[in-house]
Amino acid sequence: MKLNIVPARTGLVWVKLGIQTFFRQPLAISGLFLMFMALISVASVVPLVGGALALALLPAATLGLMAATQEASRGKFPMPTILVSAFRAGQQRLRAMLVLGALYAAGFLGVMGISALFDGGQFARTYLVGGPITRELVEQPGFQAAMWVATLLYIPLSLLFWHAPALVHWHGVPPVKSLFFSFVACMRNFGAFTVYVAAWIAVFVLGAVIVLLLAGLLGGSAFASAAMVPAALLLAAMFFTSIYFTVRDCFIENGEEPAP
Repeated sequence: MKLNIVPARTGLVWVKLGIQTFFRQPLAISGLFLMFMALISVASVVPLVGGALALALLPAATLGLMAATQEASRGKFPMPTILVSAFRAGQQRLRAMLVLGALYAAGFLGVMGISALFDGGQFARTYLVGGPITRELVEQPGFQAAMWVATLLYIPLSLLFWHAPALVHWHGVPPVKSLFFSFVACMRNFGAFTVYVAAWIAVFVLGAVIVLLLAGLLGGSAFASAAMVPAALLLAAMFFTSIYFTVRDCFIENGEEPAP
């Protein structure tokens, strides 16, 4: 395995491939994404440890969606069992994925803990436990400061874990090393990832604009409220589908030619 440096325009290719692959198997990938969301939601309601458990399962569940995308890109129908691929790869890979999940949970809770220093934990409680988000709450300076601190701290955390599940599962890289390799790959391909993120922001904004235009033509605010959530879920499924291609193009096997 070696790092592959791609041009910045590859970020657009990743977005395009994610959308195209989704529409190759729209029902299968949509269903798997809903199962992914349900798995995380069910884990989060476990008493006492639900939040940490959901966070710890996130890398393994994301790997399952990558594996489903890999199957769909090869013209195959991804079965529901592919979502738990990380738990069927042998004890060594399973143990490594569980360690990776524990590291992610610790890192995310650490981010929330630091943000709590700015508002007494209001933002962290709202994000992790839930609760009403009022205008008065959002306008509080401490809440806004905590939100921005958490956002800024989450960026390096996401870079550490972006490629890590795939490196652990497909390449047998130890968890801590996978974090290092993931961060380096993201930084060395910073231009491509910047274009990738900007393109997805544009796609989500365009999707919202289309829903609002249709709402104005068909049903007003009621239509917009009913259509916005399904549209956001479909776009989120396409986004998660595109993650596989970022990993595929940033790491290649020794002697293997980069994907065109």
